[in-house]
Amino acid sequence: MLFSSRFLRLMTPYLSGPDVKAVQERLVDLGYYKGRVDGVFDPATANAVVAFQKSRGLKADGVVGPDTWSALGTDMAVSAAPGQGYRIFIDTERFRLSLFKDGVHQAAWPVAVGKPSTPTPIGDWVITEKIMNPGGPFGARWMRISVPWGGYGIHGTDNPASIGTAASHGCIRMYNEDVIKLYDIVGIGTPVKITGRVFTGRLLQIGIPPGSDIVQVQQRLQTLGYYKEELDGQFGPTTRNAVIAFQRVRGLVPDGIVGPRTYEELEKAYDQALGLRYP
Repeated sequence: MLFSSRFLRLMTPYLSGPDVKAVQERLVDLGYYKGRVDGVFDPATANAVVAFQKSRGLKADGVVGPDTWSALGTDMAVSAAPGQGYRIFIDTERFRLSLFKDGVHQAAWPVAVGKPSTPTPIGDWVITEKIMNPGGPFGARWMRISVPWGGYGIHGTDNPASIGTAASHGCIRMYNEDVIKLYDIVGIGTPVKITGRVFTGRLLQIGIPPGSDIVQVQQRLQTLGYYKEELDGQFGPTTRNAVIAFQRVRGLVPDGIVGPRTYEELEKAYDQALGLRYP
């Protein structure tokens, strides 16, 4: 299971950014949205999302998560620009973005990549959109890449301490001064190759060895009010009962096992509870 860069929903203040704009543009194309394409997730945008979700048999909650991103099938058509010989390589294990031109190394910069629960999508993509000064968590520049199931991009940040770590919701973060340099060099159509290990996670259930992934689940359940014990990384009966309680509230099979769907719902609920903005 791969995740979109962040869950988009109606919040106060309104969420904004190039990923919201991408959703609005696609909803306009599909005939569900007639408002301003301004990158602001306002009530009109939320209503358009609900209408689209109903038409596709999705849960009509107005939240743009992985299933809705996939159903939207955001148009990733790119211009004929070949990238002028430039290619971008991103190593998610070394937290490094390298720029080449005609096979010759030009520059390299440190980056932040997706967390294990919201990984950066591995594969071959291209830059499809460029936006100057998007602001907030997107920093000084935004370059969208052609991942068809979400609003992923290479962008700046308002959290420079995260660079060099796995901290994002799937996007590639750069220092603002670095992303400005890259933005000024590469154009629409520039190939982007992302390498690294594909994280699938493990099924968390009674009897498995302790681990940091269990701590993360416990922490999210604790924040959401389902788990009140120590964050010990042990998947025991108390953790299982908290998982079951969460699954029942979210309409999942209450089996006490944390698999892809429960991971996804936990991340979604946690994101919503804290109003997280970092992609």
